Amino acid sequence: MRDRRLLIVMITLMTTFIGFGIIIPVMPEVITQADPDSKELHTGLLLAIYSAVSFILSPLWGGLSDRLGRRPIILIGVAGFGISFLLFGLATRDLNLPMMYLARILGGLFSGAVTSVIVAYVADITPPEQRTKGMGLVGMSIGLGFTIGPGVGGLLSEISNSAPFYAAAGLAFITLLLAAAKLTESLLPEQRRSKAEPRPSRWTAFSGPSKYLYVMAFFVTLSLAGMEATLQLFGIERFDVTPLQVGMMFLVCGLVGALIQGGVVRRYIKKGEEPKYIGIGLVISAIGFFLLLYSHSLIWATISLAIFGVGNALIRPCVTSLITQKTKVGQGVASGLSSSMDSLGRIIGPLAGTFLLTINLQLPFVMGGILSIAALLLLLKFRQVDYDVQVDKTETA
Repeated sequence: MRDRRLLIVMITLMTTFIGFGIIIPVMPEVITQADPDSKELHTGLLLAIYSAVSFILSPLWGGLSDRLGRRPIILIGVAGFGISFLLFGLATRDLNLPMMYLARILGGLFSGAVTSVIVAYVADITPPEQRTKGMGLVGMSIGLGFTIGPGVGGLLSEISNSAPFYAAAGLAFITLLLAAAKLTESLLPEQRRSKAEPRPSRWTAFSGPSKYLYVMAFFVTLSLAGMEATLQLFGIERFDVTPLQVGMMFLVCGLVGALIQGGVVRRYIKKGEEPKYIGIGLVISAIGFFLLLYSHSLIWATISLAIFGVGNALIRPCVTSLITQKTKVGQGVASGLSSSMDSLGRIIGPLAGTFLLTINLQLPFVMGGILSIAALLLLLKFRQVDYDVQVDKTETA
């Protein structure tokens, strides 16, 4: 039964992120057509505003799922995703920037209801010793979505710039039908928080060793979002990259990441080994960022991005697994804060990345490498504090 539910969750996440990935190669091109003089500004803002709304609302969705159950919140989120993609497609057709902003706000509104609540769903149905494997499957599903999505988006952009957004909307609605028919509830009524109970703040989870994990997750997402926002603009200047080629680059990166998460994370990383693999992943990610600095061809950029993808694929599921293991509050609240930190990185990352790009073409990737190295220091601090906590527990017992 648990395996069947995991499979349905994986399909839901994968199809959702195929839709999300479809737009990656097209958005900078559309913004350039709509306002060529301010393309960096609007690229950063359109990515950041989505994440700003998600940052505010993700803990609310997580708290609601603790009270009402996971299934209805996930269904609402997928439906809202579909509507936002449809609206962006219409805005793309007319090169209507205000409508693009409205679509991104709607997308941010509903994104936390999908990703953070599905993480809580997986935490509900997997025992602690299997949690890393479960989060590896979550990461693999997202990775597969990003693998397929940008490639499909690049191909569909040959039809029209609005075609990828319509396809993303269609996929979201198909996913909604699948989830409505097959997804069962993971949180039994007796396990839910009652309406009379006060809703814990997201920041109640930001305590003890876990707070270093949340900041680390923020650093990782900040560097990733800065790279996503600037890679195509960087590629246009360096080797005249096209939306189709960008799609193929992310396809390779996503495929590598999915293979790592499905093969290494799921099969070989056992409970307690997560910090070691996080450290390895951070070093590999930093190498990928620094290699991007020397990209003057599509092949070099693709190899560099694939190396980064290996590191990122090791980091994210291990951090998520540790957060769900160490939390002292409900899984919905913990996952909501995790999603909020992810969104905070996606607010600042595109704005910082596009700003740095206007100063120097290489600065966004220098920032990414430095943040990866800084995250290693946070990992060391987490291990030290967590060890002290375990010693205190042993002495108390």
